[in-house]
Amino acid sequence: MKCLIVQPIHADGLALLRAHGIEPVVSPASDMNTVAQLAGPCDAVITRNAGFSAAAIAAAPSLKVISVHGTGHNAVDKTAASARGIPVCNVPGANARSVAELALGLALAVARGIAAGDAAERSGRSGFRESATFTELQGRTALIVGWGAIGRELGRMLDVAFGMRVLVHSPHATDVGRYVRVGLEEGLAEADLVSLHTPMRPESRHMMNAARFAHMKPGAILVNTAREGLVDEAALAAALTTGQLAGAGLDVYEHDAPTGPLGDLPVVFTPHLGATTEAALIRVAERAATHVIEALSGRRPATTVNADLLDAMA
Repeated sequence: MKCLIVQPIHADGLALLRAHGIEPVVSPASDMNTVAQLAGPCDAVITRNAGFSAAAIAAAPSLKVISVHGTGHNAVDKTAASARGIPVCNVPGANARSVAELALGLALAVARGIAAGDAAERSGRSGFRESATFTELQGRTALIVGWGAIGRELGRMLDVAFGMRVLVHSPHATDVGRYVRVGLEEGLAEADLVSLHTPMRPESRHMMNAARFAHMKPGAILVNTAREGLVDEAALAAALTTGQLAGAGLDVYEHDAPTGPLGDLPVVFTPHLGATTEAALIRVAERAATHVIEALSGRRPATTVNADLLDAMA
């Protein structure tokens, strides 16, 4: 049996596959033309944000499972997979602590001017401490948009470590515990920190736009470790320029954002580092590999995201 590895995963995940008699086939590139050329003899696929297209599915007649290394699965053609009876499964929650810690780090970096202070020191510029206003998180209000595993973890950290009042906007969450559920505009108007942890859906594209930034509390901070399309970056630049927002921390953004208008504004950029701690990479790789092992043994993984389609077509 063979498993196509579309994008690199931790060696522990590859070792787990080999231990169960499954040969990893590592693609040299993640574009779908290259992937489709290698897919033919493969029984399984592990992919990351590159996804797996309908053409690649068609090129793999023996394919029995598509395992997503992470939570997001929009880039996998689930309709084509379901038509072939192929389960598509993901690994929700395994990297939640890692992403939540980065979101917290970005919030602190913006609030305390850490990146800009470092740049000033390295360039020999004096007077940075007097050049801006810095804030504490202690006792302030945070709005968590999206109450999945990552949002819940960040909310708990902000509550326990900083005594922040935690507001939650998440229409799909059934229980937000002891925190306060709010409408989005209501929460934006009260929050000193807004952190995005919601999936990318058609209705959530540019959910943070000019109108929403206008609703925000003046001087608030925005953090996005979820999906780039959630934020209208031109509107964000305008809100930062006018001072409506004090700053932003972005782990996801359009590819040229750091060299565009946002690059000259109080924004801390990280190159999609949310889930890249060693511990998280091991957890996600091993769980993605476990889904492959289960599926090739004839069992449907518990996190199959197209289960309803598979059942309807059965």
